[in-house]
Amino acid sequence: MSKTDKREMVLHAALELIAEKGFHDAPMATIAETAGVSAGTIYRYFENKDDLIREIYSYLEGNIWAAIKKNYPEGRPIRERFLHIGQSLMGYFLVSPMEFRFIEQFQNSPYGVDCRRDKFFGKKDKDLVTELFEEGLNQQIIKDLPLPILSALSFGPLIDACRDHILQFIELDDTLINQIIEANWDAIRR
Repeated sequence: MSKTDKREMVLHAALELIAEKGFHDAPMATIAETAGVSAGTIYRYFENKDDLIREIYSYLEGNIWAAIKKNYPEGRPIRERFLHIGQSLMGYFLVSPMEFRFIEQFQNSPYGVDCRRDKFFGKKDKDLVTELFEEGLNQQIIKDLPLPILSALSFGPLIDACRDHILQFIELDDTLINQIIEANWDAIRR
């Protein structure tokens, strides 16, 4: 088995365990056992558990950005781009419930706080969503609210709806997904 295969097995095992049990109930020994490698093998690829967790998030974030960028309507009106982002996010989360559970835990942990702080206060490069919000603010198309509030109004309801669908509290179909995203647009547009 190649080093890449072992690394991927560790990443997948950690993702699965953390999504199912949370960060604290997924010790490195259990991750190693689930991956079918020795505990020492993990440390060949990851400095520590924090490094492993951040690597999983980075990998998933890359998948999300790839989903958003696929057929992204560059240069189209802000509303159209906003709707595309919402549909892409919901589409990704609904077909990837394990990844969704991991991301949700990450975002609601100290890891996510650090990540959001970097995003909102300029320590990270601007992403497509931040640029879209800034463009909308400059053109006075969206409400003059701080970036964290725009983000919460735009994506908080999407995340809640995805969680409720995954938990089988609601059944999302294309019509309802579009209504939710339109409602989020209404929440931020002037």
